[in-house]
Amino acid sequence: MPELNLTSAPAHLRHGSNIGQPLTRRDGVLKVTGRATYAADNHPPGMLFAVMAVASIARGRVTSLNVAAAKRHPGVVEVMAPDHKPKLAIDPEIKTNPFVFRMEVLQSHEVRYANQPIAVVIAETLEAATEGATLLAPQYEVQPALVGLDAGESYVPPVVGVGNPTENTHGDVEAGLAVAEKQIDATYETPPQYHNAMEPHAIVASWNGESLQVDMPTQGLMLSLGRIAELFGISPDKIHIRSPFLGGGFGSKGLMSGPPTLGIMAAKLVGKPVKLVLRREQMYGPVGHRAPTRQRLRIGADGEGRLTALDHHARTVSSTFDDFYEPAADASHTLYAAPAIRTSHDAVRVNTGTPLFMRAPGEATGSIALESAIDEMAWACGIDPLAFRLKNYAEVEPMTGRPFSSKALRACYDQGAARFGWAKRSLQPRQMRDDAGLLVGWGMGTATFPALMFQAEARAVLRRDGSGAMEIGAHDMGQGAWTALAQIAADAVGLDIDRVDFKAGTSDLPDAGIAGGSAHTATAGAAIHSAGAAVIAKLADLATGDERSPLFGAGNAGVIARDGRLIRRDDESRSESYAEILARAGVAEVEARGTGAPNPAAMEEYAMHAHGAVFAEVKVDPELGQVRVSRMVGAFAAGRIVNPHLVKSQLFGGMIWGMSFALHEEAVTDRRSGRIMNANLGEYHIPVNADVPPLDVITVEEHDPHVNALGIKGVGEIGITGSAGAVANAVWHATGVRVRRFPIKIEELLTQR
Repeated sequence: MPELNLTSAPAHLRHGSNIGQPLTRRDGVLKVTGRATYAADNHPPGMLFAVMAVASIARGRVTSLNVAAAKRHPGVVEVMAPDHKPKLAIDPEIKTNPFVFRMEVLQSHEVRYANQPIAVVIAETLEAATEGATLLAPQYEVQPALVGLDAGESYVPPVVGVGNPTENTHGDVEAGLAVAEKQIDATYETPPQYHNAMEPHAIVASWNGESLQVDMPTQGLMLSLGRIAELFGISPDKIHIRSPFLGGGFGSKGLMSGPPTLGIMAAKLVGKPVKLVLRREQMYGPVGHRAPTRQRLRIGADGEGRLTALDHHARTVSSTFDDFYEPAADASHTLYAAPAIRTSHDAVRVNTGTPLFMRAPGEATGSIALESAIDEMAWACGIDPLAFRLKNYAEVEPMTGRPFSSKALRACYDQGAARFGWAKRSLQPRQMRDDAGLLVGWGMGTATFPALMFQAEARAVLRRDGSGAMEIGAHDMGQGAWTALAQIAADAVGLDIDRVDFKAGTSDLPDAGIAGGSAHTATAGAAIHSAGAAVIAKLADLATGDERSPLFGAGNAGVIARDGRLIRRDDESRSESYAEILARAGVAEVEARGTGAPNPAAMEEYAMHAHGAVFAEVKVDPELGQVRVSRMVGAFAAGRIVNPHLVKSQLFGGMIWGMSFALHEEAVTDRRSGRIMNANLGEYHIPVNADVPPLDVITVEEHDPHVNALGIKGVGEIGITGSAGAVANAVWHATGVRVRRFPIKIEELLTQR
């Protein structure tokens, strides 16, 4: 497969800068015509197919595998098992850094969860490998599975999320509750949820001596590169990863996991290229998921409806062999201005694949509980939920006192409510019906997500023919990074977008960091912006130091880069094209690198968040309890908008996911066996087109100069955090039934009314 360069002619004439324009996806035509090459689309000469055999028990040992029967099957080339596999350079159980998690790569016969890989069959065809895996007919020594939030004795983990403190306290919570005139004490439960990206995890691995070519979807090229290098004991410069397109990731493709490692091992074992693609049901186990939670919220308010205390405790699970803890209670750190706040966590160990990052980890699970509890508190105080939030939203981060853009949140409340028509809402539940007699409910939720930023590097080039290039090992998992980052690149070098070759998606390009935490555009964009400034500075040095240039001596006044020309800042009549400058200097091109990184001083002084407010309408059959979301309005303030078209698409996706969280999504585990009973897209329910109502998104104007040089905040995850609570609260308003176990089910509405 050739290296991809997604430069194409503009679809329409634009006015002004590239940033801010609603351009369509530059890779869109490739995708809809089938010319976008995903990992599993690669077929190097001589390639074999690998299929994982996975455990049908959740705890115990594999006592036998019928390897002989599998190898006798026509087309089967090899069987890789714990007793027959390539040796790794290090023990995969060793955690060499905080972003390394233990993986199952056939190091023993122990089974720690259902769907754990226990062998790999390699064959000439996919069918032969699949049939060979079935013929292994594993036998087990079975032990009772640990399942659910009450599986064992709870413990307090050392940290939650990525190194967050397990407990945080501000003020005296018990004293605040004691003086409250109104209190609620409610417990909410969220289920395990599994990543179900359109593209499953896949890898095509080819060894050439000690060099390795890998095609795989990854949200972190350099993290994957480093992990592969240490596992196989080879230099990173001997590894080339291609990941131009991802069919969705949602966090599950951020870190190297067991299945792609097995694909590389299989290729090494047979000495030929090997492709390994997970079947849909195999996604439920070895590649991460969102852990279940049980969250208790105690909230107090005074006679005027102002919060006096907020106590948020979350229980979650981790696997029996590794540590990742959903930081659900941390959602209560930033939204509401209670004088006393405490957040805390505990956990139990269960027989599951290790939970990991899943879109809005912690915020999604925590916000649906928090927003439901805030709604309950408003009702207890006899105050409209919007008015209650307006009375209590935080203007500074409660835990630290650092200011954030609270005016933007107020604008989200105001604009979203006006567009939705919230003023017509009845305070009492079960009072609104439509013409068909269906119960109608209106609910709202506040959205928030931290404005994160990581470290990245980019390389910019300006050429004598007047064109430019920007290179960065960025990732596009469907969010439109190919387009948004190319827009930033074009502005950074002062050229129209069709004059800039934008290259990304391979590990030999500068490190773009990880595409996670809604930070990729800010992180990679900052590096691109910096590289552009650096290469323009080099070009300016050539011009301002040359007596033959009309820009000679303009060093102190400075120059502006625009439309392929350098223009004297104090006299726009004096300018020169990039091509003229380079031709006179006898230089074919100039290049420079730039970096992007968070500003520690700004992070210490300011709380950095994107904000939003989501309003939802549901209709509920009063006899059957069937719930339909009929419309949603979201208003979001997320800093500078690089591409409004792509941003709205991301916000729509988040709102749909929030609706799914409230009404659809749940992995059901058999308590006897520890197996997931609905590990497919037929019974693991997610919204389909018929479930999705008309969606309306408002992007609230916001200029936050502190988050980064471009003022960019993320939009990939914030849409979930207000939407799930808005739908749940709308169901209560329609029915008068407060369901605290998600997803909301018909039987709960019928039995509680």
